[in-house]
Amino acid sequence: MLCVLCVLGGFACELHAAEWTVHPGESIAHAIARAAPGDTVRIERGRYEENLVIAKPLTLRGLDRPTLSGGLRGDVIRVIAPDVTIENLIVIDSGADLSAQNAGIFIQKGADRATVRRCDLVYNLFGLYIEGVKDAQAIGNLIVGKRDLRSVHRGNGIQVYNTRGARIENNHIGFVRDAIYVDISHHAVFRGNRLHHSRYGTHYMNSHDNLWENNQTYRNRGGLALMEVRNQTVRGNYAWGNTDHGIMLRTIQDSVIEDNVVENNARGFFIYDAEYNVLRSNRVIGNQVGVHLWAGSVRNLVERNDFIGNREQIRYVAARDETWGRDDGNYWSNYVGWDRDGNGIGDVPYEANDLVDRLSWRFPMMKLLLASPAVQTLRLVARQFPLLRAPSIVDPKPRMRPWRADAHPLPQAKSGEQS
Repeated sequence: MLCVLCVLGGFACELHAAEWTVHPGESIAHAIARAAPGDTVRIERGRYEENLVIAKPLTLRGLDRPTLSGGLRGDVIRVIAPDVTIENLIVIDSGADLSAQNAGIFIQKGADRATVRRCDLVYNLFGLYIEGVKDAQAIGNLIVGKRDLRSVHRGNGIQVYNTRGARIENNHIGFVRDAIYVDISHHAVFRGNRLHHSRYGTHYMNSHDNLWENNQTYRNRGGLALMEVRNQTVRGNYAWGNTDHGIMLRTIQDSVIEDNVVENNARGFFIYDAEYNVLRSNRVIGNQVGVHLWAGSVRNLVERNDFIGNREQIRYVAARDETWGRDDGNYWSNYVGWDRDGNGIGDVPYEANDLVDRLSWRFPMMKLLLASPAVQTLRLVARQFPLLRAPSIVDPKPRMRPWRADAHPLPQAKSGEQS
């Protein structure tokens, strides 16, 4: 065991934070016990089987990616003190007790300002569990769950519960129950994460004043699910290839959802009980249903969005019309109106729930004929007869061209991301 003390200026010894180096075959727990608050414990490359408790502020730093195994028992690392940093470790083999919430790294109440960065958390029940703390950070980690367990028996990749000021950035998470699960956590930033092959890419509720930015959610059942929340900024996310929805907005108020791409999902957006939100400059492309909208989702500003090539642009369940695009209209790839004055805005409103849409819901095989002249003629005729009309999303200023002309190709899954 090596303890290094710093000497400054060559005159007097001044005690600073020390560094303790653990060699293969030695005990990390013993080094932690000897370290003083603020010290750094450096772990050389090797395999260590220990279950650690960190009860003082310090840095636990791996050198050349050492492996720390929990031996399939309990938590591999539990942090109970503030100002702890864990970095550059491979952390594996937690227990599998869901009632005990076994985790690769468990950050419990009192461990404010904990940071976990550049770690691989593999074959743990929960990858990283953060509970009851302020200003925790999870940056640049790889998290893969217990893939041999059924989804319902796995834990979540990162669980954030009852926190404030968390930063969850640039993590790559897959093959867990929910990639990121968030509850009662406010003033947080979720940015640049890649979330795939899980039940939900993000399962998120009862949390306010947070930022979701530049995340990718793909090949999950559901992509980004925001439920019972307010004051969210959801910007620049990319949700594709999810079997249920790309982005769910359920019981959400006073939020801005902008510049997102939802592509090739069963439903691009699923919007339920959403009021007083702004949905702007999103691209909804190639989904089975572009937007499924119901349960009193009214008084939202919806403008400058591009709805392109969805089998059903809008599935709308309501008793009366709802206007979108009142100031700046949206682009609808199936709009069949005209623009006589050439100002780029259609001369007749776009209506999403017309007779053709209703028939296609009742007779799914009809979708094969949606582009035919006969069906387009039926759509135009139905608009002339109000008795044939159903409540609809109405866009009074439909754009003749997309707001954004650039393509957004689907990224290819990298090795190791296949089902």
